[in-house]
Amino acid sequence: MSRNIGDSGNLSASGNTDPSGDTVASGDNSASGKTDASSDVGNSRAALETAYRRALRFHEARRSLPPAATADFDALLEAFGGPTPEIGAPAAEVIESLVVAAEPGLMGTAGARFFGWVVGGSHPVGVAADWLTSVWGQNAGCYEGAPAAAVAEQVAAQWLIDILHLPRECSVGFTTGATMSNFVCLAAARGALLRRMGWDVDLDGMFGAPPITVCIGDDAHTSVLASLRYLGFGERRVVRIATDEAGRMKVAALRTALARCPGPLIVIAQAGHIMTGAFDPVDEIATLTHARGGWLHIDGAFGLWARAAPARANLAQGFDRADSWATDAHKWLQAPYECGCAFVRDEEAHRRAMTIAASYLPDAGANDAIRDPLHYAPELSRRARGFALWALLRAFGRQGVAAMIERHCVLAQRMARRLAAEPGIEILNDVVLNQFVVQFGAGEAAQQRDALTVETIARIQAAGVCHAGGARWREREVMRVSVISWPTTAADIDHSADSMIAAWRAVRRRHAHELLDSARIAIQA
Repeated sequence: MSRNIGDSGNLSASGNTDPSGDTVASGDNSASGKTDASSDVGNSRAALETAYRRALRFHEARRSLPPAATADFDALLEAFGGPTPEIGAPAAEVIESLVVAAEPGLMGTAGARFFGWVVGGSHPVGVAADWLTSVWGQNAGCYEGAPAAAVAEQVAAQWLIDILHLPRECSVGFTTGATMSNFVCLAAARGALLRRMGWDVDLDGMFGAPPITVCIGDDAHTSVLASLRYLGFGERRVVRIATDEAGRMKVAALRTALARCPGPLIVIAQAGHIMTGAFDPVDEIATLTHARGGWLHIDGAFGLWARAAPARANLAQGFDRADSWATDAHKWLQAPYECGCAFVRDEEAHRRAMTIAASYLPDAGANDAIRDPLHYAPELSRRARGFALWALLRAFGRQGVAAMIERHCVLAQRMARRLAAEPGIEILNDVVLNQFVVQFGAGEAAQQRDALTVETIARIQAAGVCHAGGARWREREVMRVSVISWPTTAADIDHSADSMIAAWRAVRRRHAHELLDSARIAIQA
């Protein structure tokens, strides 16, 4: 028996292979005791068990895994590539093939000695909750579509407000990361400020709207500028405010700029500079901003978490005076990617900027106690991030979050001291948080220092003990170090510092030999 379905396909009696690797016959399999559904369940279980086994193996080996990818682009393309599959493969084999192809190209961001970027290590509690999130398959866009996900988000949001000591009236949106969290907060700011001027940006857009002045520190993170572009502000129209040697906004420079900028105002300050970990002087910035009726936003992708650690909370003093805050849970809370948090003091402004409404979208109804996610984030179709957040906050507790943040800050200071004790290595900032900047070749000419730093970073990465990356800071080539992964210990710090020092000594010896050879040639000439 066969069935012809239109002109585009045919299901023959011989059967076809579905995505789980099962043969789907068109006849009745009941006589054999095996139905298509039971076969699919069996193959799906095999895929899940393969993923579970491989994930445990990765977790148990994370301390010994390379801190950076070992395969280059060509090798990865060969592993993943090939012609478009015509026939499906058994599900468990597909998962096994995925692991074999992917693992050589994985960065060690989930390991203990990755210091290249400010990225958390995906804590196992969050990962376990995230596995369930995927299996449950909830679209967390609205309460009626995913009640458990919405309530998990609602509770996690209140816990975060409490742990970060933010105003109780804040509304919270969960996003893909700080870029979109900045977007959400600045969209709320834009709408609120323009409504005060009699302009409804939600209905009338930006064409012809009263201009809003946006002031931002010279060393603001690029994700903030991206958010401003998405909102139609444009980078050229942003007023750049001078910063000090650590990247902190200068209050005097802001005061001068505000005297020349009438009209609606947004000021964007920073909690935790990406290079130095420094914090803008927000108490003074808030006073200047609010005296003008402006909106103060905080980009606190990782630094806002200092408010959760009593020993570091003084760094973010006065930050509760802001009007909105953006941070990442996939950084210091170690949530699985991707999870950003947008906090807005003015809930009405937040909701008006983000609400998605249509006749076919379920409404939470008259129960005002329900927080409906579709009012607070830009995506209607979205992952249920609240499950992993709830699980992590429940597992760590307030004290656990504070202890982890403080431990990372102490470990960063430990590594910085070890490096600074070595002749020729210079730490370029006060290590107040978990970030610091290094240059190699102290005492050499500027151009030589840059060359020695670039070479040393390459040797550190080639050694394969740890991973740290290069950057430009104050017209200098530097190595940037971020200590933020949950499994990192003092032993990891010491082992990594030893490797960095060994790399520098090798470069210094080579440089000394070159100088000696040059001197001999000069004498002979």
